[in-house]
Amino acid sequence: MKSLRIVVRHHGGPEVLETIEEEAPEPGRGEVRVRVLFAGVSFAEMLMREGLHPEKTPLPFTPGWDIVGVVEKVGEDASRAWIGQMVAALPIHGGYAQHICLSQTELTPVPDGLDPAEVVSLVLNYVTAYQMMHRVAHVSPGQRVLIHGAAGGVGTALLQLGRLMGLEMYGTASLAAHQTVSDLGATPIDYQNIDFVAEIHRLTGEGVDIVFDGVGEANVWRSFNALRPGGRVVVYGFTSFLKTGQLAGGLRYRFRGLLRPAWHALRAFLSPGRRRVLPYSIQVLKRWKPDWFREDLSALLDLLREEKIKPLIAERIPLSEAHGAHELLGQGSVKGKLVLICDSS
Repeated sequence: MKSLRIVVRHHGGPEVLETIEEEAPEPGRGEVRVRVLFAGVSFAEMLMREGLHPEKTPLPFTPGWDIVGVVEKVGEDASRAWIGQMVAALPIHGGYAQHICLSQTELTPVPDGLDPAEVVSLVLNYVTAYQMMHRVAHVSPGQRVLIHGAAGGVGTALLQLGRLMGLEMYGTASLAAHQTVSDLGATPIDYQNIDFVAEIHRLTGEGVDIVFDGVGEANVWRSFNALRPGGRVVVYGFTSFLKTGQLAGGLRYRFRGLLRPAWHALRAFLSPGRRRVLPYSIQVLKRWKPDWFREDLSALLDLLREEKIKPLIAERIPLSEAHGAHELLGQGSVKGKLVLICDSS
């Protein structure tokens, strides 16, 4: 059976995403083969494509952190009960494909009746938001939070989960995205024309309890200055590497992505006011506490089934046009989650 897959043979721009046709992979011992329905598109994959992500993947590789699909074949020692089951997984790479083989321990069952495109939005974006809120920041109802990139995939997830928690929310976004941020229950801040630190203090007085910062670099310390005493900045991304629609190349960015958060955390620890900078990495936490990932994704699936959350799908794009999805994400104006249609049926 023939199967399509996206391959990166050398680092570079969206043009290095190559579509190949090959025989569908066979599951090994303890593995299942998943017919992928949708794969998510994320900034992490752009960084990996350029060779800048701390999660180093040897060339050649297939991008794709998050997938939803249906189990169609099992290998030796894997349970046949999986066959026909819709599942979600976070393979970190390999998701841009029509078929993928994964260990059965990587799978989370998906309840019937859910839109798989919405489900794939949960796997990376919503789990990231959920874990930052509940596993790292330990938010409490009524707290004030600032969310950077509030109209993006993780940003809209944080807004929806924060509204369920009864948080007082502020979100940085471009003017074109302010209505989206407002509709999700937050006060929008035009970061392009307004100093968000001064604006937060104007709106709140002493500052916010928590900042969720996916921008990185110098923005982290500005976020720190928007905190009230005892507040926390949770750092989880590096969108500052995006310059005029392209990723800023160079090995130095990879080291800065690793070292700057540690420097900011130390600097915060030595500063007065009991304020802290806390790093978050979904893949690190998943490897350290795999049960947490499954628990948190299952909790989010319940919220989706109960219609308490509604992922915002920016666009559904065919797998063979993955390069176009990366170009679109690189423009920096995507609202919600971009997903790749891997199974045309």
